[in-house]
Amino acid sequence: MLTVRVPLAVRTPRGGRKLMVAPTSTANPIRSGADTTLVKALARAFRWRRMMETGRYGTIDELAAAEKIKSSYVSRLLRMTLLSPDIIEAILDGRQPGGMTLPGLMEPFPVEWERQVLVLWRAATQRGARSGGEHGSYGNWRSERNRDRTISGADVERKEKLAPEAVQHS
Repeated sequence: MLTVRVPLAVRTPRGGRKLMVAPTSTANPIRSGADTTLVKALARAFRWRRMMETGRYGTIDELAAAEKIKSSYVSRLLRMTLLSPDIIEAILDGRQPGGMTLPGLMEPFPVEWERQVLVLWRAATQRGARSGGEHGSYGNWRSERNRDRTISGADVERKEKLAPEAVQHS
């Protein structure tokens, strides 16, 4: 479950109309480098998967009808739940290559996580280089990620919400 909290103040000026005022500096819960489209798509895909696993919807067609979207779109987005935990983490941390886009991730990809990382990362960095976007090698990202990294309770909680089976408790 993804929870978004927005602090608002409700003020009633003399005219009687209520005015909602957001604070001048709101902390963005998604890092500035994260692609909000990808983060939202991942959240939606994992929510849909959970709905199907709990039996709320028996088929993709039922789910698509309830969401008022095409079943082919639901199927392609649900495929994102099969992404490698490394790729999911990179997307959530905003460290994915600039060429890693939702349309690219909705294309068929290998099921094996090692191959996914190689194929998707290579394709995304090539697209990013052609479009002039930021890009980096998977090896650089991986070594950056592992350097002096400690996992906080919030990191584990975030991963458990998206992919509980991918988190190993020690």
